[in-house]
Amino acid sequence: MIVEPAPPGTPPVSPFVHPALFYSGDDEYLAGTVPFVREGRAAGEPVAVAVPGPRLGVLREAMGADAADVTWLDMSEAGRNPGRIIPGVLRAFADRHTTGRVRIIGEPIWPGRSATEYPACAQHEALINLAFADRAVAILCPYDVAGLAPEVIADARATHPVLIDRDGERPSGDYAPLRVIDDHNRPLPEPPEAARMTFDLDGLPLVREFACDQAARHGLGAAAAGDLEIAVNELAANSCLHGGGSGTIRMWAEDGHVVCEISDAGTITDPLAGRRPAALSPYGGRGILLVNHLADLVRTHTGPDGTAIRVYMRI
Repeated sequence: MIVEPAPPGTPPVSPFVHPALFYSGDDEYLAGTVPFVREGRAAGEPVAVAVPGPRLGVLREAMGADAADVTWLDMSEAGRNPGRIIPGVLRAFADRHTTGRVRIIGEPIWPGRSATEYPACAQHEALINLAFADRAVAILCPYDVAGLAPEVIADARATHPVLIDRDGERPSGDYAPLRVIDDHNRPLPEPPEAARMTFDLDGLPLVREFACDQAARHGLGAAAAGDLEIAVNELAANSCLHGGGSGTIRMWAEDGHVVCEISDAGTITDPLAGRRPAALSPYGGRGILLVNHLADLVRTHTGPDGTAIRVYMRI
């Protein structure tokens, strides 16, 4: 067989693959996922599956004895905060295997995700393309077309360069991940009522005290309140150091969560801020990454007029 050389100026083919699998029902789900896993194992590639619990059971049973060679994660727990998925699930697995290709099935959006969670989910799917550019990683993302809203499927077409459904595989003509990131960088809705205080660097101890008092007032458990205190300290310190020297904290209860918002005059210019793995040391440098690991949900709006980051902790 004679292979013709690529024309001069042809861009190289990226080793990164990121298809969306559109399925309806268990049969289509398994038809799209089982071969992906088995092909990876046959090639000696490390494989991880991170999908919601019910799908995890269906796929694991279908794999039979081959399931023992796969890393299994319940995405409804490991990825309940979409901001945690890239550093804590995808990169955590891929970075343990630095030679050869890695395969991952990741299903971060499923029926039951709330409207509050969804913008962070859509941004996550778009950011995968930046986080893994030019890496030898294949990430297959299943989408339940029978259970998800049409706008969710439309976003999936924009965040995945390749689409797979019952008719086969094809390039997405709607691929535009940066547009999805911008579309979901919306001002956060105003809470009906919130306690608030302003702070500067000297006031950080008072910010932590305020957060603990509000957490207790709204019934947050001791462990979660401790995590919230750490998160608030990180975000408030960032405001003082990078957000104009001061900020505002607001707290309230909403849909079974204690919500804390830190806002300041700064602008986040790195779309992957808080999603790159880093050593968790006592010497700083953790910031939004640490917050993503601690919280049940993190929502962010940033622009030239400032930044607001909301942290949700389940009561």
